[in-house]
Amino acid sequence: MTEKVLASWKDGPARRAIVDFVHAATTPGSAFVEVGDRIATFDNDGTLWVEQPLPPQFDFAFRTWEREVEADPQLAARQPYKALIERDQAFFEGLATQEPQVVSTLLEAFARSWVGTTPQEFDAQVREWMRTVKQPRLGVPYVELVYRPMLELFDLLRANRFRVFVCSGGGRDFMRVFAEETWGIPKENVIGSAAAYTYADGRLVRSRELLGNLNLGAGKPEHIFAHTGRLPVLAGGNADVDIEMLRSARFALLVNHDDEQREFSYTKGAETSLAKAGELGWTVVSMKNDWTTVF
Repeated sequence: MTEKVLASWKDGPARRAIVDFVHAATTPGSAFVEVGDRIATFDNDGTLWVEQPLPPQFDFAFRTWEREVEADPQLAARQPYKALIERDQAFFEGLATQEPQVVSTLLEAFARSWVGTTPQEFDAQVREWMRTVKQPRLGVPYVELVYRPMLELFDLLRANRFRVFVCSGGGRDFMRVFAEETWGIPKENVIGSAAAYTYADGRLVRSRELLGNLNLGAGKPEHIFAHTGRLPVLAGGNADVDIEMLRSARFALLVNHDDEQREFSYTKGAETSLAKAGELGWTVVSMKNDWTTVF
């Protein structure tokens, strides 16, 4: 391995565990993994980019929903519009920790707001948001807040013939807009919660229905298998909703947000996963101690 491999990672247990696993998986022996089975999956929010104070997709959605409430005040009596208007802190905490009931409500509203739109129309709206909106505390566009060490890990895996997938509870089509230019991952390697589409009269448009279950908790390995026909040999996450995906992999990587100076410091929504990491021998990555550079 050269010094350029995982260049933003300090030499420590986390970096060594990653390098050792990749070496073992690609070297003939008892831990060797056939090329076809070299599947690596990663959560997005909090694993690949900033998720505080809320996952970025909901910044995008909330701006649309605020305009919808202005146009139709009756929406203010329904969730999630009610929580937006009332600044319901409990609701937002449930979103920050990706509680399935809260996320389900939001994704249903997401489906309603964009029903009937084409992929091109939706992509244009996301790109406008990417261009004009900045993260409130850090003051730069969200796509500039991707973790450099994780992109270096993607490079290492691809160099060793792993196929890298992003598997998030967030919207598949939202992530696909920037997947190729931001992560270097083909659109088809993005797995997420998604609306169903219908094709008629030469047009592909969003329907009001969600496609399958939410991609959270047990839904993650279920969606991964449905998408790839395999379970991952390496998986990375940062929260309790990633536990099932991490357990399904041979090597599990858990990102711990403990860097208040360069990003955020919090464990809410990750308490169980941190405990599982100790119990099951997962590799825990300290943003503060393992990364020389965050963004």
